[in-house]
Amino acid sequence: MAEDYEYPPARTLPETPSWAVALVFAVMIIVSVLLEHALHKLGHWFHKRHKNALAEALEKIKAELMLVGFISLLLAVTQDPISGICISEKAASIMRPCSLPPGSVKSKYKDYYCAKKGKVSLMSTGSLHQLHIFIFVLAVFHVTYSVIIMALSRLKMRTWKKWETETASLEYQFANDPARFRFTHQTSFVKRHLGLSSTPGIRWVVAFFRQFFRSVTKVDYLTLRAGFINAHLSHNSKFDFHKYIKRSMEDDFKVVVGISLPLWCVAILTLFLDIDGIGTLTWISFIPLVILLCVGTKLEMIIMEMALEIQDRASVIKGAPVVEPSNKFFWFHRPDWVLFFIHLTLFQNAFQMAHFVWTVATPGLKKCFHMHIGLSIMKVVLGLALQFLCSYITFPLYALVTQVIKPLMKMSEQLLWERSNSSLNHVICVMGCRWDRT
Repeated sequence: MAEDYEYPPARTLPETPSWAVALVFAVMIIVSVLLEHALHKLGHWFHKRHKNALAEALEKIKAELMLVGFISLLLAVTQDPISGICISEKAASIMRPCSLPPGSVKSKYKDYYCAKKGKVSLMSTGSLHQLHIFIFVLAVFHVTYSVIIMALSRLKMRTWKKWETETASLEYQFANDPARFRFTHQTSFVKRHLGLSSTPGIRWVVAFFRQFFRSVTKVDYLTLRAGFINAHLSHNSKFDFHKYIKRSMEDDFKVVVGISLPLWCVAILTLFLDIDGIGTLTWISFIPLVILLCVGTKLEMIIMEMALEIQDRASVIKGAPVVEPSNKFFWFHRPDWVLFFIHLTLFQNAFQMAHFVWTVATPGLKKCFHMHIGLSIMKVVLGLALQFLCSYITFPLYALVTQVIKPLMKMSEQLLWERSNSSLNHVICVMGCRWDRT
């Protein structure tokens, strides 16, 4: 039966033409150098534009690529020792992701070394190579999805720029005159979020659907802006809140772009539970959607609770309605949990898409993982819709709601840099004026 286990030996490096070796080696070197140079130029551009948060995010991407490279090197070096670990045929038949015909373990997964012992390899060199490719595809999709979430979030925030510009107009200052008295329930912000929205039970339904349709309106943005300025700055401050949100979102992007140890554990657990008959990769694809919808609903509920607090605080207000930022509106008073759930959703979505591309592109895996092509297409469409929802709606909504309550220290770094520049310009102007006078 030795013929069942022996395969034609692969051509070794000394048997390969030198021109082929040099050509492949040169291409790999050129591609790597170009990629490293492009990342270096991008980091230099971030520092030049004083986008330190994005520069740190880029360093995280480099670290992630280096980690993937180290994992790839480790797999390449240890593939022979790992394939030499022999296990029993019974152990090799437990928890397979696909059903195999009888005797296929003997015919496919034994190598000559383990076959002599009547056993099979823990992992063959072919399966190790496939795992190697999957890890690389996962890292590529996670980085790509991270860039997409940043790009779409900034695109959504462009629509808020015109609202920020309106705060400098005379019409806005007249409408929000600090000396003007109004009934609380007549203000636009309170009317939008109370009424039917304040009915117990129904308010959760309203918050759920509101995240899809006009999740952030002009009155929401201006009211949260007023609450932020009232909490951290003087009432008449000309602070650019829109610019601050973008810079703060870049700080959050540093968290989203990385793959932390808990997320690697999630990937390991997903692969561990990928057992034939359970359909793990099908039902687990709905978990990111459920998490993201809960996060979006909670963020909308927080805005409603802020409006309710304004009404409970006083029946008549002076000037514009002002929210009072507080951590009490979040789960267990932890706003950072919301960012973690968004991060987990992004990673799980990238995992699902990477697994789909990997199984389709790898010979022999398509028949195993895509027996029901309609179900596979449904998961891809769901993943794309989930990515758009997270990037264009949930993440910008999170940025707006949470930046209002973040500590002053985070904002002070921006103000210190801006004020230092303005002071420097003032000194230069004074020196120039004195020089002209002399």
